[in-house]
Amino acid sequence: MQELTRMAVSGLASALIFFTFNAASAQSSADLVASALNHPDRPSEEADDDARRMPLEVLSFAGIEAGMDVLEMEAGGGWYTEILSRAVGPNGSVIMQNPPAFESFTGDADNDRAARLSNVTLSTVNFDELDAANGTIDLVTWILGPHELWFFPGDVSLGNPEATFREIARALKPGGRLLAIDHEAAADAGPEVGGTLHRIHGGLITDYAEAAGLSVVRTSSIHRNPEDPLSNGVFDPSIQGRTDKFVILFEK
Repeated sequence: MQELTRMAVSGLASALIFFTFNAASAQSSADLVASALNHPDRPSEEADDDARRMPLEVLSFAGIEAGMDVLEMEAGGGWYTEILSRAVGPNGSVIMQNPPAFESFTGDADNDRAARLSNVTLSTVNFDELDAANGTIDLVTWILGPHELWFFPGDVSLGNPEATFREIARALKPGGRLLAIDHEAAADAGPEVGGTLHRIHGGLITDYAEAAGLSVVRTSSIHRNPEDPLSNGVFDPSIQGRTDKFVILFEK
């Protein structure tokens, strides 16, 4: 009887440790992001977009952790790069990727950002030529960018869709994750709206990701807007800044 009691107590203790650890891990993601958002070196004007872009909710959903190696696809000028860099800390790293055709859009902003953040490396390659060794990345983020696979600035391709998702899967560690966020398109819209409306249907992105060997872990409604008709371009004043967006987390 005493042995059964001891085993029961031991099992209960193990369960409590397990649940406490997982709760602490979940909390630590939010804490890491909150600390990054409030870092004294963060450009003060960038906080103006926090309410709209919801980085605390987004990166907590993705499960960001200290020490992670992150590949940020289509980083632009680095608004999210700044947050990711602080969140993963000195033992982590961020590859800040933009395609060569975007240099006219980003100007010197990405270079300046990478020069200021010691754990950030700038990578100027197309989406299907990712600058990461096999199985080295914990988290790939692609925020408001997958539709660009069907956008051809100056008739230049930014990457083949199938090859791009194979590249993402190649770079990820086993268990590594892809966070994909983009402006939602109508379910019956073809991929060409990526180049016209700058939208893409989340189901299409899921199809490409799953074909490359990734699986959906979970989705989030944090960026959903049911009032978006999905038929206007994302820069249309009637919907700009308020588009309906899918948020999907995939895992290798």
